[in-house]
Amino acid sequence: MTDEKGTVEVPKPGTEPEPIKAVPLRRPGRWIAAAIILILVGLFVYGAATNPAYRWDTYGKYLFDSRITEGAIVTLELTVLAMAIAVGLGTVLAVMRLSPNPVLRTAAWVYLWIFRGTPVYVQLVFWGLVPSLYRQIDLGVPFGPQFFHLDVQNLQAAFLFAVIGLGLNEAAYMAEIVRAGINSVGEGQREASVALGMSWTQTMRRTVLPQAMRVIIPPTGNELIGMLKTTSLVTAIPLSTDLFGRARDIYGVNFQPIPLLLVCATWYLAITSILMVGQYYLERHYSRGATRQLTGKQLQELATAQAAVKAK
Repeated sequence: MTDEKGTVEVPKPGTEPEPIKAVPLRRPGRWIAAAIILILVGLFVYGAATNPAYRWDTYGKYLFDSRITEGAIVTLELTVLAMAIAVGLGTVLAVMRLSPNPVLRTAAWVYLWIFRGTPVYVQLVFWGLVPSLYRQIDLGVPFGPQFFHLDVQNLQAAFLFAVIGLGLNEAAYMAEIVRAGINSVGEGQREASVALGMSWTQTMRRTVLPQAMRVIIPPTGNELIGMLKTTSLVTAIPLSTDLFGRARDIYGVNFQPIPLLLVCATWYLAITSILMVGQYYLERHYSRGATRQLTGKQLQELATAQAAVKAK
């Protein structure tokens, strides 16, 4: 520390140095960029609000229409059920790919090759044509008693086929996410589990998978949000009771697609925002102990402890 004459002042022992007066750097470019963006956004909002083609009266009329809300519920059901299938089957496929058994590894690779290599819309069209491929399903002993019979052709199960089609497709992507999470766990963890007498299955279930969740959760949240939007493709089954299907049915009658598409987008944005909040808290829960950065609560407790020490 120097005075006005340029001489160095050494602080006395036991005294705290004066706090540094930090002057923030001036960044005029940020303010200019922010002003330009705000002006452009304001012009767009004003233009959209005054453009009669948007039909905002129709938008307000159908935003909370019972058919739209019922479609949103069906979309959520499709998302949750399909992701449940995808997570469970994807975990099994990931473990199979890492298994020392070559038959399991090959079977998992073939599954991923098929479902990742073909478009989801084509797969959904295929599932819609299942009643044409298999008129009935019979299980039993050949030339003997029959234990199970299902008439597929007369089965009105578009919702079921949609869930199966979405879930099986997503399972291929979840398998790679889970496999990446498993590979992120160090080899030492597995060696320690084997040294404790655990089998390969026990090592995966008790040691590897719990630690891999920190890597698995973030992309899984992204896949969940992606699945929510992918449900709009179930029209290929065909299934029209989802959110987009309901909006399409309405504007097919009143010939006003723009406000109905805005209604549909609003609901998708609202549901996605809720899912993003849940993803944030899940990521924070599973990342505990993985970083040295203190949370706000920990910083507050540390400041309180330091104040208590100084008071003594």
